[in-house]
Amino acid sequence: MDRRLQAAFACVGAVAAVTGLIFALKPFVPVLSLVVLYVLAVLPVAIVWGLPYAVAVSIASMIAFNFFFLAPVHTLALQDSRNWLVLVVFVVTAVVVSELAARSRRRAHEAAMHAEAATALLEERERLAQEALEAEALRRADVIKTALLRAVSHDLRTPLMAISASASALARRDLSIDDADRAELLATILDASQRLDHLVGNLLDLSRLEAGAARPEQEVRELDDLVLAALDELGESARRVDVSLPETPPAVRVDAHQIERVLVNVLENALKYSPREEPVHVHVSATPSDALVRIVDRGPGVPPGERERIFEPFHRGQRADTAGAGLGLAIARGFTEANGGRLWVESLAGQGAAFVLSLPVVHADVPV
Repeated sequence: MDRRLQAAFACVGAVAAVTGLIFALKPFVPVLSLVVLYVLAVLPVAIVWGLPYAVAVSIASMIAFNFFFLAPVHTLALQDSRNWLVLVVFVVTAVVVSELAARSRRRAHEAAMHAEAATALLEERERLAQEALEAEALRRADVIKTALLRAVSHDLRTPLMAISASASALARRDLSIDDADRAELLATILDASQRLDHLVGNLLDLSRLEAGAARPEQEVRELDDLVLAALDELGESARRVDVSLPETPPAVRVDAHQIERVLVNVLENALKYSPREEPVHVHVSATPSDALVRIVDRGPGVPPGERERIFEPFHRGQRADTAGAGLGLAIARGFTEANGGRLWVESLAGQGAAFVLSLPVVHADVPV
């Protein structure tokens, strides 16, 4: 149905409805007091259809009231000329009310438009933020993929080439190899195999951490035992580590294998950057809430801008003579956080670095 036709029906219906209401109230209320009820017809029309239709309803209401209720009834003539003033006052009042209602309608419409615009802007910002997050995730995935390819191309290829070359030499029948050379070739194969196994293990651990699949199997352990187990895993390198343990060892609820990996990775990093004649110090202590392991080296230290970056996957140190794929510290922090702890570095450039492992302490009254 056409909008103007809808408005016309609405105006006629509003006037008719109020006229019927006045007929119902006429026996109980003076009729001149009831003319104000036509405002009930004018106001909704003004709000819904606007001021021109409201003015038309005001005039139609005046005519209907005169025709049906003012003597002589059923005519447009007025017996009392003062009734003209009543009708004029009503029309003026109705028009003013209509204008106010129309303004209120416009303001409400404008407010609704502003609200819709604000909502649309907010949705657009959320969409852009989501796209930015997705782009950052893709960028990070590309960085990891690129770094992984570099690790495969260099850090995997180097031990594989050493194994292949040594094994080929041992397999050649036309070469005369004495026992010393044979032992050296076997040692090369063994060393390269261990490096390869270590790198593959790091890559697998990193993939589990990135996928959120490194769920710890926690048990209550004394932190001293975990430190000693990590030193055992270091083998001969542990001779360069000076350990200080408390009289009462703190207990922690952790995945022992994961925390041992944390300690081994941090210790290997400290040993790699420390001069060979300088020991690495390990100090175990506890506060009322945390068990702490502080691993201090005498290396070149970590610049302020590098203190978080060194925990990113595939980030290598600034020294050119350091080897490795740059995974150890990233895995160490990942396993630490998986066990509810924190791992950070304190350092002054040129004065070595102190890596601090903090784990929630388990008190004696906590059931194991």
